[in-house]
This record gives sequence, C-alpha cells and structure tokens, in this order.
Amino acid sequence: MTRTEISRMTATGVALAAGLVLAGGAAAEDRQSAQIKRGAMLVAAGDCVTCHTPFRMGANGPEKDLARGLSGHPENLRLGAPPKLDNDWNWAGSATMTAFVGPWGTSYAANLTPDRETGIGAWREKDFVQAMRTGKHLGVARPIMPPMPWQAIATLPDSDLRAIYAYLMAQPPVKNKVPDYTPPASATAR
Repeated sequence: MTRTEISRMTATGVALAAGLVLAGGAAAEDRQSAQIKRGAMLVAAGDCVTCHTPFRMGANGPEKDLARGLSGHPENLRLGAPPKLDNDWNWAGSATMTAFVGPWGTSYAANLTPDRETGIGAWREKDFVQAMRTGKHLGVARPIMPPMPWQAIATLPDSDLRAIYAYLMAQPPVKNKVPDYTPPASATAR
C-alpha cells in the first residue's frame, strides 16, 4: 500500500468513527428527550405543580406563579399559627397550597427544581428513586410527610421514576429554601 492509500483509509476510518459517535450521540439525545417528555407527562398527570408551585395574585385572581415553578413553599412566606384542628382527621392547607398542617405536624412542599443548594440539584437519580420508593428524603433521612402521595408514586416502575427525575432536572433551577418540617406540638411537648 502506498502512503496515499493508507492516508485515505485512515481518513475514511476516522470519518466513519466520527459518524458513529455522532449518530450514537443523537440516539442518546433522542432517548433523553423521550425520557424528559415521559417525565413531563407523569408530572402533569400527578398534578405535582398544584402543591409544589406557589400561587400569586393575577389579573383574574389567584394563579400559579410559573416563574417559581416546582420551587415549593416560598421561603419568604412566614405563616402564622395554624388553625385549631377539631380532631385527628382534620387538616388544613395554606392559601398558596404549599404548606399543610394536620396530625403529622406542618409540612411544606419541597423545592423540586435542580437548584443545588435549595432544591434537588445535588440528588443523584438513585437518591430520587429511593426517596420515592421509601418515603424518606434521599431514601434514608426523615419521612416525607403528608399530603405528598409517595405511596402511590412508589408503585411506578423505575423507568417512570427516572423519567420524572430527568424532567425535574431539566427545569430551570429556582433558589428557594423551603422551611423545615415541624412536628406536631404534642410531639415537641414531650
């Protein structure tokens, strides 16, 4: 073989390899895009936005503040004392639909955006899946409190939980430190 033939074969091989890499990358992007679309559908069907996106007053009354989409209970909204509940079966929600009180204490909708400091941006996919399976933050920490329906979400296959995670990680990060869960007064009085 001549040097020219070797050079042509090498150039053809490099071009072929580059083409395969690009095609593989495009296929991976298509899979990622399909996974994010599936996650979007699941988040919409689960109506996650209802509790995890605060309301704001709009021209036609209260509406979801999509600029703070999925960012949870607003950090600057300090709530007063919760209403008196008549028995263990009663519960109440804040006007923003992001804070809830009941026999379990006071819970706040979490920041589900990929903000690394205040959201789930530092969570790995397996942390998210484990949290949804066990009902515990990061799969090992404190329980995820009502009204979060983690028990229903736990029944989804891993592929759907990974799709939800991919969708959440594709959202714009919103810096919003949600207040910590507060146990019921009876638990803290002991």
